Amino acid sequence: SWTKIFQDLTAVIDSMGMCLFTSFALNAEDYTNFLNAATGTEHTVTSLLDTGERIYNLERIFNKRAGMKPEDDKLPKRLLKESIVDGPSKGLKSKLDIMLPEYYKARGWENAFPTKETLQKLGLEDLC
Repeated sequence: SWTKIFQDLTAVIDSMGMCLFTSFALNAEDYTNFLNAATGTEHTVTSLLDTGERIYNLERIFNKRAGMKPEDDKLPKRLLKESIVDGPSKGLKSKLDIMLPEYYKARGWENAFPTKETLQKLGLEDLC
């Protein structure tokens, strides 16, 4: 999903110490080239996004260990219950209850957290 890809990329951008606003002008290949030039590595766009995916999953595991529960993975009540008051989406409400399970599936998560299989795939099996 585009959401997952963008989150993985922004995790890398954050880790590189770069401003997230640069993502409006640069693409994944640009960041790959910057990282390789600065560190002497030979990352590809794929390996860069894989790194971002590991970072994003590590953050979620950290949150779990810090006490996050599946029911904490939600939007504020106002955004879930109140309809949009104007504009092209007027009258619509959040569809988080439909979107969140799809997002978890795209991430390889169950009940808000990475599965054992996802952690193993990412080389993070010591966190299982």
